[in-house]
Amino acid sequence: MRNLDYVAAVTVTVGGRALPLGGVALPNRRLVLCWLRRQALRLADGHGRDPAPAPAAPWLGARDVRPVTFHSSDAPEALRAWAGDHGSQDQAISALESGRPALLTVVDPFVGLRVTLGGWPVDLCGWAAAASANHPYPPRTEGV
Repeated sequence: MRNLDYVAAVTVTVGGRALPLGGVALPNRRLVLCWLRRQALRLADGHGRDPAPAPAAPWLGARDVRPVTFHSSDAPEALRAWAGDHGSQDQAISALESGRPALLTVVDPFVGLRVTLGGWPVDLCGWAAAASANHPYPPRTEGV
């Protein structure tokens, strides 16, 4: 069995430019889903007010994403709906379990702002093994 870790990130795209709002590496897919749900709710709850940043999650060792200003209520409501829908959560876990990414993109149609929340598996052990096989350490020379 392969040893997989996971990465989760939130990006915003406007005017063809994608900007990262934040991300985290986590050891399992359940933590990825928890982090993504938390970020979805933080972004949605910040709609219409100037939110104070939530404190960092000490058990994750990662910061929450930066807030986004939405110009309509469509995107925040879509984020809330996704975070509260057990079927959507099951689909996301199934995607991660099968090695596929779990993605959610919401659009603020007023200005064309797109927010994407995503999580995906990363085979860190396989990557490290392949990297070391392709780039062996140089031979050691003692006292040269």
